[in-house]
Amino acid sequence: MIIVTGATGLLGRRIVERLLTRVPASHLGVSVRDPKKARDLADQGVRVRQGDFTDPGGLAHAFEGATQVLVVSVDAMGEPAVRQHRAAIDGAVAAGARRVLYTSHMGAGASSRFQACRDHAATEDALRACGVPFTSLRNGFYASSAVRFLDPVLATGGEIALPADGPVSWTAHDDLAEAAAAILADEGRFEGPTPPLTATEALTLGDVAELATRVAGRAVTRTAASDEEFRAGLVGHGVPAETAAQLLGVFAASRAGEFAAVDPALTALLGRPPVSMETVLREHLP
Repeated sequence: MIIVTGATGLLGRRIVERLLTRVPASHLGVSVRDPKKARDLADQGVRVRQGDFTDPGGLAHAFEGATQVLVVSVDAMGEPAVRQHRAAIDGAVAAGARRVLYTSHMGAGASSRFQACRDHAATEDALRACGVPFTSLRNGFYASSAVRFLDPVLATGGEIALPADGPVSWTAHDDLAEAAAAILADEGRFEGPTPPLTATEALTLGDVAELATRVAGRAVTRTAASDEEFRAGLVGHGVPAETAAQLLGVFAASRAGEFAAVDPALTALLGRPPVSMETVLREHLP
């Protein structure tokens, strides 16, 4: 049985939906914190069990009978995130899974300027030490993040001040979900970390703003703010200082080229070109 964690989240839900086109529902299980939110999956024949990375005992039940477990990374950063990922990996191995998969990031590295990528690197170290084969999905940076950065001016046009950035291979959730489903359905296709699973071009936020201007028919302008100005603005609007610093790490890492790689692996998995940033914007804009 293939077990997918976080199956009510933005990525996990999409992965399960695409797996259902490849394998029988009876071969799928999901581990979710709130089974009520996965009732529609249960209605389709998917096994739904409650599981929380902070409760190892519960994971034993959620992962029971697993042949493969996909650990979808948590929406947290720092040691709490790594600790939860390790618990999920340990739970999968204890349940007898013959392969553990994990949604990592193309920029994963111990020296990354972005905290989440350092967390992914630490989790990959735990995978290497877990004692069973593993696959780490080195996902491209979510295209939805570029939309969120520019969202305050996308609907109306205008200027938004952001720190200096670099090219990023913005990649759609749907494409990454389809790739994950393909890898799960073809067990062993990748051993260890995958190549970067990215769209076909890397764009700065200035490039994305130009695309938005063309798509929306109203001027969207990305202007420059210093890191300190941006940090102060976030904190002034109630964002915790630690969170503001973590968000700034995205810009620092992109300036260093950590997210600029473009690789054909995702295209090969999909059998078609990945969705473009322009298409993502067209789907988002009213």
